[in-house]
Amino acid sequence: MHRIVIVGGGAGGLALATQLGKRLGRKKLAEVTLVDAARTHVWKPLLHQLAAGSFDTHAEEIEFLAQARWNHFKFRLGHLVGIDRVNKTVQLAASYDDTGAEITPDQLVAYDTLVIAVGSQTNDFGTPGAAQHTIKLDSPQAAKRFNDRLLNACIRAQSVPRVAGSGRLTVAIVGGGATGVELAAELHAAARVLANFGLDHIHPEKDLQIVLVEAAPRLLSQLPERLSEAAVRELRKLAIEVHTNEKVIEVTAEGLKMASGKVIGSTLCVWAAGVKAADFLNGIGGDKPLETNRLNQLMVNGNLQSTRDEHIFAFGDCAACQQPDGTWVPPRAAAAYQQAMYLVKALPRLMNGEPVVPFVYKDQGSLVSLSEYSSVGSLMGSLTRGSLFIEGRLAQFMYWGLHKQHQFALGGVRKTLLITLAEMLDRTYRPRIKLH
Repeated sequence: MHRIVIVGGGAGGLALATQLGKRLGRKKLAEVTLVDAARTHVWKPLLHQLAAGSFDTHAEEIEFLAQARWNHFKFRLGHLVGIDRVNKTVQLAASYDDTGAEITPDQLVAYDTLVIAVGSQTNDFGTPGAAQHTIKLDSPQAAKRFNDRLLNACIRAQSVPRVAGSGRLTVAIVGGGATGVELAAELHAAARVLANFGLDHIHPEKDLQIVLVEAAPRLLSQLPERLSEAAVRELRKLAIEVHTNEKVIEVTAEGLKMASGKVIGSTLCVWAAGVKAADFLNGIGGDKPLETNRLNQLMVNGNLQSTRDEHIFAFGDCAACQQPDGTWVPPRAAAAYQQAMYLVKALPRLMNGEPVVPFVYKDQGSLVSLSEYSSVGSLMGSLTRGSLFIEGRLAQFMYWGLHKQHQFALGGVRKTLLITLAEMLDRTYRPRIKLH
């Protein structure tokens, strides 16, 4: 039986394993195995809400073992550390619990087709102090760690005398991309809710100071300028400080130092600027390693096959895929989802020696959530020439729809409807924010 091993249980990897399990695993046409270092999946675009505490992680987490059981694939716990391309095996490092006891030993997993979808991690560009004094929102664990520190800082701030002209609690966010902008708005909303649960001195305008720093001339520099302007307008309504054209050259325990000489003090600091693929991908694959670029991304062709091994595929943020027009597929959740759905159809054909058409990314626009206050976005497609700008309730609804699309890919119509109903009921008896 053909063995398909998928490494990485992110939005793309889990969707691919689920759909291939239904199509091939259930009919015994292939053995599908998903490998991940964690036991559960959280949709990455929700990490800013997890960091702010505005959604219940237990309601959103998908357990890999249960998903595998329901969708006819296997799950292996482990972290990829090596690939033997000659013998077609992947090496997984041993895993340990919080006491240091071994959970799983070093393992070798055989494959006929290997798909790498390990996503990306935040790139601090080697900035001095960034590794020691910032939290990078690139995993659920990091988001939970930030939320714990945020709650502790809010409780601690209750007993600190107010200093005239400044907030008692300052959160600095480095990076004015979608993650930074969404986190800033979400923190403002979270502070309003916290004030209703006894932390009445953590007022988002008076006591909590949120500072957003971006090195580029504007926020959301990869998106249309009109979208950027709308986001800045909304953030300023919330009294969120926005600093553009400011490059951070050092991070200390007290705050940020800029190339311009400006210094911004902070209680908590989040680094959300730049992404790169995991360092272990650079040089992986034996004596003749797989080709990577300067961001450690695996180079792939139009079929998402690695340039040096036709039996190894890569997609999502960890892969560099050039389009026919010379552009590169962007590191977005929407792109990873499109690539996963492409491989759902392409892999069975390639297994049978049939030709496939190359992958082409379809830019359907971008959406940025500004918590409960608003959303902004641009839509692209056959109904519009260029892009159509949207904001407010319509943009919020469409952002919500992206999350539902992800749930539908993993659970189908019935399960998505039940999850949505559970979410509505949950809001009636649980606090709107995580308080522990």
